[in-house]
Amino acid sequence: MCPMKNDDPTLRYDKMVESALRGVVRQAVSEVQEQGLPGDHHFYITFMTDFPGVQIPDYLRERYPGEMTIVLQYQFENLTVDETNLGVTLSFNNIPERLIVPLAAITIFADPSVNFALQFQPLGDLMDHEEEALAALAMDDGDDDDPSAPKGKKSKGKKETGEVISLDQFRKK
Repeated sequence: MCPMKNDDPTLRYDKMVESALRGVVRQAVSEVQEQGLPGDHHFYITFMTDFPGVQIPDYLRERYPGEMTIVLQYQFENLTVDETNLGVTLSFNNIPERLIVPLAAITIFADPSVNFALQFQPLGDLMDHEEEALAALAMDDGDDDDPSAPKGKKSKGKKETGEVISLDQFRKK
């Protein structure tokens, strides 16, 4: 018999479902990391900018103090994903910036090309001590500035301001 981690005798199905759905995000990003975006696929990823482990430039954190949405479509580089973090280099006003986002910080993942979206509950109440430790580890990766990160490219007629967009237009009514 496996011992329970805490004194709560209930199975946390909510945490199990959240973890499984975040696995879908991880797998989708991993496939794009290896093979590129197929066809018309593109991702809208909304995340909490104040979540432990989120690494974004200060000016973006000031501009988006709660949530930020990034678009992975035409112009992104150095896409990485592992068990805990997603990393990508995007251009904001023609300045390449490396973003590191813990998967637990993601609140919405959408691929409008196939009308697919996942919305996650904030993990604050769902996090256990193990997840808190992982978030703390994600914050302490050492060097925040990576001079070897590839330079960004201009996007094809797309705004490069990193503006937050509403996903309501992609939801079925």
